[in-house]
Amino acid sequence: PALLCLTPPLGTMLRSVLAVLGLVACANAYVAPGAFAPLATPRMGAVSRRPAMALRTSSAVSSVATLRAPIAKSDFVGTTFRVSTEAELDQALNTVKMALKDGQKPVIIGLAADSGCGKSTFMRRVTACFGGEVKLNDIGRETNTLISDMTTVICLDDYHSNDRAGRKVSGLTALNPKENNFDLMYEQVKAIKEGKPISKPIYNHVNGTLDENEEIQPTPIVIFEGLHPFYDDRVNDLMDFRIYVDITPEVKFNWKVQRDVEERGWTVDAVKEQIEQRKPDFDAYIDPQKKKADAIIEVLPTELEKDNKKQLKVNYVQVKGVENFEPSTLFDAG
Repeated sequence: PALLCLTPPLGTMLRSVLAVLGLVACANAYVAPGAFAPLATPRMGAVSRRPAMALRTSSAVSSVATLRAPIAKSDFVGTTFRVSTEAELDQALNTVKMALKDGQKPVIIGLAADSGCGKSTFMRRVTACFGGEVKLNDIGRETNTLISDMTTVICLDDYHSNDRAGRKVSGLTALNPKENNFDLMYEQVKAIKEGKPISKPIYNHVNGTLDENEEIQPTPIVIFEGLHPFYDDRVNDLMDFRIYVDITPEVKFNWKVQRDVEERGWTVDAVKEQIEQRKPDFDAYIDPQKKKADAIIEVLPTELEKDNKKQLKVNYVQVKGVENFEPSTLFDAG
């Protein structure tokens, strides 16, 4: 069984965000892009015993944060839930209700990962935890923005400088910072953090075009997910919390095959070729952002069953010494 404890005024909205992130990361296998599945019974089996990787501070623990700063304080009632099944966890999380006071600003979370690593799937699950229907922004056309009662998830692919045809001309991948408009990204993340609406571009993943802008109203929690949320220092400094999803090469390859071969008609050789072509840019521009993360969700092959690609092992590692929060253990060892 796992114990989910939400405390009154000491707790903040960001504390609740991190509690949910910890539960999602540790209690479920992170599988892309299709679905989530329980890793083991009991759930503590999902917590890796591997040594923590190097982070941006000297000490790291597998934990969920307790935040004490006055960042978007909420007035939800303190409640303790003891859960032992998926249904009980869902019911407990759906009970959590939060509301910003007048004049309060959104909590800004950044999520960085390589493309094809299930960022959007993970964010859809996290967003659902805070209640309300999770849906694409209702603009009547293609969009990447997820909306719920409490949360907005903005895809940073929308800040690509060129469309797909333009990148063929430049010869650069979308992982290269030159193919991204960091000035606009900074201006709009700053506006959202100040509680202001924005009119942002849309990158159409279906046909590779840059489409007409969409209007976004800030919600209590706004998550910016993509390739470069921490690359530009101006944008990075606006984040209240930073998460890096670290996918091992074996898992990444399996996921790419699942998506590109099974869903898009690629060959396995074509998947391998693309991964190798993108690897230099990944190593140069994406992976170094891990050093700026407050938490890392590491996804590894399961050790429970050979060749099992649906169930995975997840290691959730969070740093100590980050201003405004102190880590606390989510699960006992077991």
